[in-house]
Amino acid sequence: MPVKVSVIVPVYNPGPYIEDCIASLLRQSLPPDEYEVIFVDDGSTDETPARLDALAADEPRVRVIHQENSGWSGKPRNVGIAAAQGEFVMFVDNDDHLGDEALERMYGYGVANGADVVVGKMAGQGRQVPVELFRSNRPRASVEDAPLIDSLTPHKMFRRAFLDEIGLRFPEGRRRLEDHVFVVEAYLRAANVSVIGDYVCYYHVRRDDSSNAGFQRFDPVGYFKNLREALDVVERYTEPGPLRDSLFRRWLRVEMVERMRAKRFLAMPDDYRRKQFEEIHHVVTERFGPAVAAGLPPTQQVVASLISAYRYDDLVAFAEWEAGLTLRARPGALEWREGRLKFDYAAELTSGGAPLTFPGSSVPTPLDGPPASADEAIAWVGADTVAQFGQATLDLLVRERSSGAQYFQPVEVTREIVPVEDSGRVRLVLRATVTFDPAGAVEGAPLRIGLWDTYARARVGGWSKEARIGPGPRKARAATSAAVVAGHVVLPYWTDQHGHLSLDVDRASKRLGLAGVSPDAVDLSGNRLRVPLPLHVPAGTAVLLRLTSPARSVETPGTLSPAGDGAVLEAGLPVADLSGATWRTALCAAPDAAERRFLPLPLSLRANSHSVAVARAPQPSALRRLARRVRRKLAVVLGRRTDSKTKAGKA
Repeated sequence: MPVKVSVIVPVYNPGPYIEDCIASLLRQSLPPDEYEVIFVDDGSTDETPARLDALAADEPRVRVIHQENSGWSGKPRNVGIAAAQGEFVMFVDNDDHLGDEALERMYGYGVANGADVVVGKMAGQGRQVPVELFRSNRPRASVEDAPLIDSLTPHKMFRRAFLDEIGLRFPEGRRRLEDHVFVVEAYLRAANVSVIGDYVCYYHVRRDDSSNAGFQRFDPVGYFKNLREALDVVERYTEPGPLRDSLFRRWLRVEMVERMRAKRFLAMPDDYRRKQFEEIHHVVTERFGPAVAAGLPPTQQVVASLISAYRYDDLVAFAEWEAGLTLRARPGALEWREGRLKFDYAAELTSGGAPLTFPGSSVPTPLDGPPASADEAIAWVGADTVAQFGQATLDLLVRERSSGAQYFQPVEVTREIVPVEDSGRVRLVLRATVTFDPAGAVEGAPLRIGLWDTYARARVGGWSKEARIGPGPRKARAATSAAVVAGHVVLPYWTDQHGHLSLDVDRASKRLGLAGVSPDAVDLSGNRLRVPLPLHVPAGTAVLLRLTSPARSVETPGTLSPAGDGAVLEAGLPVADLSGATWRTALCAAPDAAERRFLPLPLSLRANSHSVAVARAPQPSALRRLARRVRRKLAVVLGRRTDSKTKAGKA
């Protein structure tokens, strides 16, 4: 078979962090003879070269190229391109990993849409990744009609013939932003770029030791010299005008203004941030016309104007004000309705824990020049934010805790300007009403088994901020119950430490409240068992009841149906098969699943040849409960020691 995709992985001393990368590459759904993996070892001095050679000896799809250290990722990637046999090449960093279907989906989508570049949805594990770009699939995208410029890392798929036709390769040597130079030229010269937004293809991982190259402090002079080379590419392939200004705006916003804002700015040592300020000032005044900054949101416009005017002290004062601003998202009560979770939440900016207030009335005015002081800058931002409040947005994201994969959920948003009594000022409140469907929350598919956290994402004025939803009202926290949805048991719950709203899918047991079911509430007539349960279910949900004795187990089908505030389990008992034993009971909400999960019920059945009686399931003795606690604590202690040894070995 011809090779469809060549995966190129530059490698330098990754240690154990490369294992997740290797595992994900070997798990790909694309048939093994249709892709190859090329590891380019850039002079590693740890055990990685031997690890990769052993892997290549066992895996025909894996090749390893060893070379002297070149100082950065550009040369290893170019060496990989030269060795690649695939129709497309895909770049992966050695401490990141892919979704299991990434290569198959990206290749198929690229071929179907005639793409020169395919951008797969990214999830960040301790790292920031683009959000708006992956709001939906984009079969035909360009820098003019999609926020492609927000994604300039090289973790994409490129048609090999396209790279050869335009002679595109990475800049080499020890330098920064080589990926910007490469990717932005690819975007500007591609016939088409396709974006996958409905499947996480790439997991961008921050290492525990934060030793990823992107987290290392850089020399400002060299960094912004390299940044100018990316700007040179834009100038080479665009004409002066709105498109060029919008592309330049990306570097002004992300690489310059955002470095000079709030906590990120204040966290740097003063001498280092002054060096950054100096270099950024030079780039802004040398390369950007007024239209570049004019297209920024108000807070970023203010920062850009202070940079341009060489107003370092006012920039620090403005950053100190901004550093105190956070987003707060307070939910109301939760309610299950026909398998969907209904709730609302209100989001607003706060300062020092109190709601941020704004001028009561204002007319938008352009920022004609730098504000005279930090106070004047704050006043202008506040007035402009009120004037533009009609454009503010609020979204709901559910994020998988284990992977960082996140998905937008539909919400209905209203905007409310709330007067603050006797002050002439107002609060700006965004309100969202949610009808959340766990059965279709992951791009039309159900939530996967595990824990999911909810986030509010607000864009108001010049701020784009996220916040966990919570804490919830005390009454709502006490009343939350689970639902059976598409064969999964979904429990909304409030986290113990901060009271944030999260979702437990098929993992909860004690929190479900099943232990509160009393034998007195059970109806047993003949061989028919009826048990009230604190679950929300759609009518006629098929389940499986497992009965277990010391000698064997029996399974019998049943149904869950709505009843009052919960549900009722109904099942027929094979009385003749139960005679002479005591049986523990457990419930499976997904009887057709490949791996069935049973929830223990606090009931036992005692049967003779003619009848069955219900009793509370026997509880473990005090000694056995103590032994369990000791075993759990011992496992935690041993796990911590093992983790400490592992980290010491990595160091």
